[in-house]
Formats: sequence, C-alpha cells, structure tokens
Amino acid sequence: MSIFSSMNTTASALTAQRLRMDVISSNIANVDTTRAKQVNGEWEPYRRKSVTLTEDNGQFSGFLNRAMRKEENAGNGVKVTKINDDTQTPFKLVFNPSHPDANEDGYVEMPNVDLLTEMVDLVSATRSYEANITVLNASKSMLTKALEIGK
Repeated sequence: MSIFSSMNTTASALTAQRLRMDVISSNIANVDTTRAKQVNGEWEPYRRKSVTLTEDNGQFSGFLNRAMRKEENAGNGVKVTKINDDTQTPFKLVFNPSHPDANEDGYVEMPNVDLLTEMVDLVSATRSYEANITVLNASKSMLTKALEIGK
C-alpha cells in the first residue's frame, strides 16, 4: 500500500464534491430558466440535475477482501458515475399571463428546481468537502512527522 494512497482517495472525494457543488450551482443559477432546450420544436424549462457518486473500486465485498489480504490499492476513492436529469419531479406552474412562454390559460412552466433542496444539498457537499480537507491535512501532517523521525 502506497504512503500516498490516503491522499489519492481524499483527492478523488474532493474532486467529486467540487463537481457536485458545480452542478448544484448550475441548478440555482437556472431556477428561472424557462427555455433550456428544445423538445419536438417546443422549449422546455431547465430540469434539475443531480450527481451520482459511486466507489471507485466496485463492490464493497471486493474492497473488504482486498483490504483483509493487505493488497495494494484496497480503496481507490470515489468517482462520479453520471449527472442525472430529474425527470420525476414535474415542472412548477406559475400564473403569469404576460410572460412570453405562458400557455393559453396564462400559466408558465418553471424549472423543477427547489431552492431549499439545493441549499441543503450545497451545505452537505460543502461539509463533505471540508471533512476531506481535514483528512488531507491530517495525512499530510502524519507523513511530515514520519519524515522527521529519520532526522
């Protein structure tokens, strides 16, 4: 096992959480975007996006077996599997007959982005990022102390 494996694992988590924060920021920025993409010649509002994270090693049992055998690279961190569009949550209907995208009844389809949900996700991603920074600093400190032993 490499002395830098903990740093590599933490770095993968930092990268994944940064991407998660970028996607959340995109959701917040597009909370009022009524024309995000065309579907069958008509504009559709922005759809909320979310990030799917998985372990970079496959299944937990494989990780556990490799760790018990003390193999190299027992854990390789986390990776982003894909960025999903939220197709389950319907668009919000807002009554605004003067809006250019209003239907014949005066309702406008708005994105399915909920600011409260986004803020909770953003706090969660930020806390995860901060925790990984703490782990990285602890690893760095331990490696520095280990190098000082030889002096």
